[in-house]
Amino acid sequence: MANIFDPAEAREGEPEEVTVGDFIQWTRTDIATDYPPADYTATYIARITGGGNTEIQLTGTTYNGSYLFTVDSVTSADFVAGYYHWQLEIVRNSDSERAVIDTGAFIAHPDLDVGGTDPRTHTEIMLDKIELLLQGRADGDVANYTIGNRSLTKLSLKDLMYWRDRYRAEVFQEKRKLRAKQGKSTGQNILIRF
Repeated sequence: MANIFDPAEAREGEPEEVTVGDFIQWTRTDIATDYPPADYTATYIARITGGGNTEIQLTGTTYNGSYLFTVDSVTSADFVAGYYHWQLEIVRNSDSERAVIDTGAFIAHPDLDVGGTDPRTHTEIMLDKIELLLQGRADGDVANYTIGNRSLTKLSLKDLMYWRDRYRAEVFQEKRKLRAKQGKSTGQNILIRF
């Protein structure tokens, strides 16, 4: 395993997953040929899915002829857990002309070291909420009601069961991917002996 704090051992390319509050570092050697760090500036811009004003901006530094990107623990502690989209911008230093040369996405996982952190994924949270609604249907099975000029319509039992099954399948896929990432059996392959 490489020392993640040593720039000489930094991974090539953006991480697909990070943890809020962690030190994060990577290089982009592939773009340094076309955009030499002496003549260009490389900057990542990232926004969480759903929009908002929160923007992560990270400018690369020069390291051994490539771009090195480093996020210290204090800076990443301000990240909001969630799914982010990013773009890599190159600016020509001579005239400040800009071009987006790459795009992608990453997941920022919550820091379990912070009190009150819910480690469940969005999919797991939604599945749990739907199952709680299904459990409570016997207590309050009124589909809609009106008070004054305001009305509320609940999802039907059929709709709740559809969404429960859909989220169950997504949670199953998430767990399968995690097991594969950890090198464990996913149950997808059927092994036979002759």
